Amino acid sequence: MTQVKEKEIQQLTEVTVRFAGDSGDGMQLTGTQFSDTTAWIGNDLNTLPDYPAEIRAPAGTLYGVSGFQLHFSSNDVHTPGDTPDVLVAMNPAALRKNLSELKKNGTIIVNTDAFDVKNLKLANFASNPLEDGSLAGYEIYPVPITNLTANALEGMPLSPKEVSRCKNFFALGLMYWLYNRPLKNTEDWIKDKFKKTPDYIEANTKALNAGYNFGEMTEVFTTRYKVEPAKLPKGTYKNISGNEALSLGLLTASVKSGLPLFLGSYPITPASDILQYLSSYKNFGVKTFQAEDEIAGITAAIGASFTGYLSITTTSGPGLALKTEAIGLAVMTELPLVIINVQRGGPSTGLPTKTEQADLLQAVYGRNGEAPVCVLAAKTPRDCFYMAIEASRIATKYMTPVILLTDGYLANGSEPWRIPHPDKLSDLTVKFRTDKEGFHPYLRNEFLARPWAIPGTPGLEHRIGGLEKADITGHVSYDPDNHDKMVRLRNEKIQKIENDIPDLEVDGDQSGDLLVLGWGGTYGTLKEAVSLAQSKGYKVSHAHTQYIHPLPKNTGKVLKSFKKVLVPEINLGQLAKVIKSEFLIPVEQFNLVRGLPFKVSDIFGKITDLLGGNNGK
Repeated sequence: MTQVKEKEIQQLTEVTVRFAGDSGDGMQLTGTQFSDTTAWIGNDLNTLPDYPAEIRAPAGTLYGVSGFQLHFSSNDVHTPGDTPDVLVAMNPAALRKNLSELKKNGTIIVNTDAFDVKNLKLANFASNPLEDGSLAGYEIYPVPITNLTANALEGMPLSPKEVSRCKNFFALGLMYWLYNRPLKNTEDWIKDKFKKTPDYIEANTKALNAGYNFGEMTEVFTTRYKVEPAKLPKGTYKNISGNEALSLGLLTASVKSGLPLFLGSYPITPASDILQYLSSYKNFGVKTFQAEDEIAGITAAIGASFTGYLSITTTSGPGLALKTEAIGLAVMTELPLVIINVQRGGPSTGLPTKTEQADLLQAVYGRNGEAPVCVLAAKTPRDCFYMAIEASRIATKYMTPVILLTDGYLANGSEPWRIPHPDKLSDLTVKFRTDKEGFHPYLRNEFLARPWAIPGTPGLEHRIGGLEKADITGHVSYDPDNHDKMVRLRNEKIQKIENDIPDLEVDGDQSGDLLVLGWGGTYGTLKEAVSLAQSKGYKVSHAHTQYIHPLPKNTGKVLKSFKKVLVPEINLGQLAKVIKSEFLIPVEQFNLVRGLPFKVSDIFGKITDLLGGNNGK
């Protein structure tokens, strides 16, 4: 009997892995399972799913490559990693598309069975890169994944196509072995996912174990790797995506406010998951309405708000454009409404599966007339939970629409989230107007919010609508002076929100040579880049605003405390325009609009350029 040589175990602090293959190869599922298991064993992590922008692109082509990047560590993780240490390439197109991103001397695990003449031609390879020496300098592990999967499933009552679909679980099992991950979580998931098809349970479980056992038995791999759990604060954790976190935040806001939740939405990438998540919470009284179009979605939500619901509508940039007139209606009626915009690459259909930050000006200014709304932005996948609650709090307290901006990276990316105790969350209790004495529909409180009176309450009959209303009485009014007054009141109400939000916090020295100011999903990258620069002696600090309109009250003071202000954005400078117009100060811009998150190296390079190599040493 041949004795299996014991493999060396090497300790690592962090690893970035990218799974890549054809859009039908199950790379998103593979990456998600690896992420969930990695979170379960206690590593901190951050993910970046990368979906093909083209629906059903021809198999084997560069356009059809689907990827999933995961950065996990025994330390704090804030980004999905600049460049992968390891690339799992299921076909030639996946190798070609991702090779330039791989670290020098990086590891490539490749499915050699896919490297036939047809697939090499589709990927624009003149010769086989596994044989022509073009991959010299990389650590290559050729594995016939397709054939090994077929051998493992021999004799099962599955078609060749069904057998081939199991190869992603073989690759996953191999990666579990390589990085000392347990199989049980994924085995349990398989049992639940395919509970109605026992053959699929057996096939996928066999493929998973075959991949793990191959790593153990083969002489191709001589080393395994171990990444210790991160030292995270004690608590119960869940690996969560931004869209799921946002959905749970909205559900929490409903419970904490005592208001039933209504979502009026039209499916659009990358916001559709929110509708799907919330539709599963009918036991909490959640009502979801998949409308025939974007306009019907938001107007149904406005109607629900009128009747006393915590009302939500979800969309992406093109949908927000269609909802514009109805947002103006919500401004005029002064009803609470949370509008979620999961930003994607634009304009028009643009890059529907990619990320962007180009809807800030649309959110702040994109309506006819003077139609001010509150605009917030989440900064991490787990922060989507808290900002959904905050958007609901502001909307109901100030009787106003609130736009919450996330983006494709936040929506689809994931990270560990420590589940908070309900008692630690803000009380959002809402009190409807019930007293008819002295009631007028546009009589305002100290926050300039009008009363929320439910239709049918005796003595509180009133009308709302898109026509201008008379101050206090709410009668239709065409009086010029009244219109001027109402325009100013609605604007003042939004400005008053600055007294009810946190100050802008600065990470690092409170004054100095350079402040890096960001918003939205760039948070993790900016934080790591600034920390790297600080460790090298540069006098640079970081601030990140989750409040876009109005900005935090101390924003001007913070900005003027630094010699230079750098505003990196995945657009052509939208927050920069707002800062320059609001505070009349010059700012430095760093703008890349590639449909991808920034890299830490991008921002660090800009910091060192601006500081001229002056790191104080």
